[in-house]
Parts: sequence; structure tokens; C-alpha cells
Amino acid sequence: MASNKQINELKEILEQRKETIESNIQDSIDNISKLNDCDCKDDLDFAEASSDSFTSGVIVKQQQQELKEIEEALDRIKKGTYGVCEMCDEMIALGRLKAKPFAKFCTDCREIHEHNNH
Repeated sequence: MASNKQINELKEILEQRKETIESNIQDSIDNISKLNDCDCKDDLDFAEASSDSFTSGVIVKQQQQELKEIEEALDRIKKGTYGVCEMCDEMIALGRLKAKPFAKFCTDCREIHEHNNH
């Protein structure tokens, strides 16, 4: 079980990652807006702008998902349920939390969850 000190360290990591992602998302949205406003001179320019816009959109979607998981982890810290597997109610190993601080499943349950959702 993670100590209060370890949980506070993981909380700090989560909050820093949250700030980084929020900044990245805003930057990507700004870039998509610029790409959409670009004055394309030919089909090649248009294709490049469309590709860049699509790629930025995919990245934003992935980062929004990670942001949601981070916010859920921060909420679990507030509720006192952080580090407890949502499937089996066992403690999530500290090593797993250090590798993925927003993990909500222990390693065994994560494998079951991924197998059932793919």
C-alpha cells in the first residue's frame, strides 16, 4: 500500500502532467485553427494542411482521454480510494502507480479489462 508521502508525490506528478496536457491541447487547438485559416495556394498545400490538422486532432483526442484519466485519479485521491483496483478492490502495486499514476486497475485486472474491451 502506498504511504501518504508516496501518494502526495504521485499527486504532484499527476498535477504536473495535467498542466502539461492542458497546455498541449490548447497549443494543438490553436495550430488546428491556424491550419484551417491558411491560404492554400494549390492542392498540395491543401493536402498538407489537411493532414497536419487531422494529425493534431488525433493527438488532441488522445491527450483529452489521458487528461480525463488524470482528473479521475486526482478525484480518487480526494476520496481516499486512490491505489485501489476498481475491479477487484485490491491495492495496485506501487511500481504500477509510479509507471502509470492514473492506473485504476491492478496488473491482473488490467489484462482482463483489455482482453474484454478489444
